[in-house]
Amino acid sequence: MIISELYGTIRPRYPEFKDRVALVTGSSMGIGKGIALRLAREGMQIIIHGREQDEVSKTVAELQSLGVRVQGFCSDFAEPDGVDRLFDAVRAHHDGLYLLVNNAADLRRTHIDEVSISMLDNQMHVNVRAQFLCCMQAVPMMRPQKTGAIINISSVGGQRAHWRGLPYDVTKGALEAMTRAMSLELARDGIRVNAVAPGAIRSSKTPPPNHETVIEREERIPMGRIGSALEVGAVVAFLASDDASYITGQVLNVDGGITAQLSPPGQPI
Repeated sequence: MIISELYGTIRPRYPEFKDRVALVTGSSMGIGKGIALRLAREGMQIIIHGREQDEVSKTVAELQSLGVRVQGFCSDFAEPDGVDRLFDAVRAHHDGLYLLVNNAADLRRTHIDEVSISMLDNQMHVNVRAQFLCCMQAVPMMRPQKTGAIINISSVGGQRAHWRGLPYDVTKGALEAMTRAMSLELARDGIRVNAVAPGAIRSSKTPPPNHETVIEREERIPMGRIGSALEVGAVVAFLASDDASYITGQVLNVDGGITAQLSPPGQPI
């Protein structure tokens, strides 16, 4: 489904979002793009971020065609100044920020014997250090307003290890610990910090629904299907809304029941 058709399927629910500024890192594609699309439908001003200028420009153009107020900035969080360059650009256009969604991540997973030092360093840099620095830069833009939300995109692997899940699962566990610690630090400033942990979510790399790999995976999911980026976006929107005004320091799983399951159907322990 093309983005204009997806946009039309979303029912706005949070009028308090209108004209507020939201930065979604890693939002030129995948889950981040779905989150940005949902927030755009709620009337927010959207800041798209990604590593590749072509992808950023394409997503910005798609949203602009829908009448969304949107800007796009390109930076690589693997570079030492990647976060600084992003926020320098953001501050050049906006005095304040209401919502930061820390979605950008290195998604690679492998076995322990196949983890290189460079892979470990890159994931710690992109998945933990950069998220922390984004928070550090965003908080001064939220404090004057005495309100704001930070939502970190984790993974079910932060709580229940993937088979072949290193070093990715390590970084997501750290991100969830950071979520709890920051929520306590920022509560009195009116800034809430939560995390969303997606399970199996369809992406551009996911085979068609009738593909054998997809069918096998869906058989192991209690709800019997792979989720969508818009379903993750819906949870992000809720956690950033006034309806979630008393929720902070929490991790909300969006996984079709995966983390509640001890063993898949037909494979009892």
